[in-house]
Amino acid sequence: MIVEFGAFALVLALMLSVLQTGLAAAGRVRRSPLLAGGAEGAALAAAFATALAFGALIFAFATSDFSVSNVAANSHTDKPMLYKVAAAWGSHEGSLVLWCLVMTGFGAALTRARGLPFGLKTSAVGVQGGLGALFLAFAVFTSNPFARIDPAPLQGASLNPLLQDPALAIHPPMLYAGYVGFSVTFSLAVAALIEGRAFSGFWPAWGRWMRPWALASWVFLTAGITLGSFWAYYELGWGGWWFWDPVENASFMPWLAGAALLHSAVVTERRGALAGWTVFLALLAFTFSMLGAFLVRSGVLTSVHAFAVDPERGLMLLGILAFTAGSAFALFAWRAPQLKGGGLFAPISREGALVLNNLFLTVAAVTVLLGTLYPLILEAATGATISVGPPYFALTFVPLMVVAFLILPAGPLLAWKRGDAKGAMQRLAVAGGLAIACGFIGWLAFEPKKALSAAGLAVGAWLILGALAEVVERVRLFRAPPSRVHLAEVGRRLKGLPLGAWGMTLAHAGLGLFVLGAVVETGFKTEAAAPLPIGGEVHAGRWAVKLDKVEIVEGPNYLAERGTLTVTSTDGRAFPKTVTAERRFFPAGGQTTTEVGLDFRGLDDVYVVMGERRMTQDGQRAWTVRVYDNPWARLIFLGSFVMALGGMLSLFDRRLRLAVGGKKKRPSPLGGEGGSRSETDEGALSARSISEAGV
Repeated sequence: MIVEFGAFALVLALMLSVLQTGLAAAGRVRRSPLLAGGAEGAALAAAFATALAFGALIFAFATSDFSVSNVAANSHTDKPMLYKVAAAWGSHEGSLVLWCLVMTGFGAALTRARGLPFGLKTSAVGVQGGLGALFLAFAVFTSNPFARIDPAPLQGASLNPLLQDPALAIHPPMLYAGYVGFSVTFSLAVAALIEGRAFSGFWPAWGRWMRPWALASWVFLTAGITLGSFWAYYELGWGGWWFWDPVENASFMPWLAGAALLHSAVVTERRGALAGWTVFLALLAFTFSMLGAFLVRSGVLTSVHAFAVDPERGLMLLGILAFTAGSAFALFAWRAPQLKGGGLFAPISREGALVLNNLFLTVAAVTVLLGTLYPLILEAATGATISVGPPYFALTFVPLMVVAFLILPAGPLLAWKRGDAKGAMQRLAVAGGLAIACGFIGWLAFEPKKALSAAGLAVGAWLILGALAEVVERVRLFRAPPSRVHLAEVGRRLKGLPLGAWGMTLAHAGLGLFVLGAVVETGFKTEAAAPLPIGGEVHAGRWAVKLDKVEIVEGPNYLAERGTLTVTSTDGRAFPKTVTAERRFFPAGGQTTTEVGLDFRGLDDVYVVMGERRMTQDGQRAWTVRVYDNPWARLIFLGSFVMALGGMLSLFDRRLRLAVGGKKKRPSPLGGEGGSRSETDEGALSARSISEAGV
């Protein structure tokens, strides 16, 4: 009964989303607050109905209701409860319901946004409802998660063992919150194109309204990608953290577009410039998100991350992508002449630095797009197959980002409108000197052939030290500096810095930590593999790994060969530690997986994988053991989470969440739209507060 209730709730959510779109359109055309309020009510109800449907799906998985086809294909009675629940979004159908839940949830949150003019908000709610209706229709008519089977099997087929992991229980919701969060910036961009220049200062105010949504989506996406990368690192057993897999790229492209959007929105908010470019990026970020959904679900890719579904449903997703993106970009082309103007600025200025930042991020996203789609296009056109892997991205993507990283610390030190490049470089002189010293020390400490890696060390140090230099400069300039600055005064100034400033510093410093980790782990990692009998030993870099014993253990839904190994340092400077590595066999699906043994050594990882059992020439049993010495691997994931933490801290900045305005009503100046004083004053005041507060 609960399953049928869930199916009904999903259909109801679809009808409510359609109603939301219709009421919003009618309310916008008739300038009726009553109809607009009805659209907002429908948005809240659609989110509630989708949540009920998703709850019913989780209930079916938790109770092992194998009469539901989706449950029978992705769950098993022997699975731990955590993975039964996580299996609700481990399939195409279930993850699509999660996608719809996040989309309608963001739509409901949009109705609670304060300060938006009547026309802009109503149009955005309508567009968001239309997006929700499209994906809910796709779920209801082609990917029903509640479809029954008869007779029901006694046991399910179980979820892919690789997905039975705590990180993968959290990764999809975080990733989808990032993916789908950009639907709000998409809706606000389309609404802005519909509205045009509604009043003086519209675009700065629009940039302010849009930026928190973009920032929240970028934070979620950063955390989701990091969790997915960490899962691939310790679960797949190949020793790396990023392979430029097409599905990995599908999440990386909206991240790059979102980062560019955040920086462009700052210019639009602060100076009223780059409005057209910011709108374009807002459309592009969600378009990349929908492209990722198509690549993962269409069956055109073979990947451990992909859902293997039939091409017909993939074509329907492609149709949704073509309709939504095509309509939005056509509207953008039509409205483009009205998006010109805004504040003028010199090439050497903070605006100029942000424009340059946007250029590199956008071109980098295009290189990832080409590397991802070119093999698919070539195969479809000629039948030939080609592999585009890390060498392509090392030659195209990496140089672009290196140049962007070199420029990045100077941007916050330049003034708006017209900056002083010489002054900025002088303030960064100490950071630059220390960064060069770090690179030189790295070059001396490692082999001369690692010169590029040593240069990467200098770039990572430059980003971190540049972020610190920006804090020092903000403290010095926060108030007119006294002749002698005391520690108490410095502390007071540090405390007075806005959260947005600290968030930007953390994000840039986190990027530097990530670069340091990625450069050192990639450039200086070592590996070794050998068949080891009990008591055998293999050496990798600074570490020796000895196989102590192998035993058979029984898990909740698997059998495993568990190897116990001792890790010692070859130079005797580190104490020995014991790790375990496993080969697991899952009878329900007939699959075998590896469980990596990780020995955390400060910033470094000793990464151990136990392979198949074999017989040596002298008749002994041996197990293939691979060992990786991954220096500074911790910084890769730590830096990424510091970036997400910086973005989250910025979200709490008063200037991003402040809603102001009076309560007394008066006729709206926005073309007779029937708004209130609180609506219109909040819009005008938002634009004014932007110019006063800065970034």
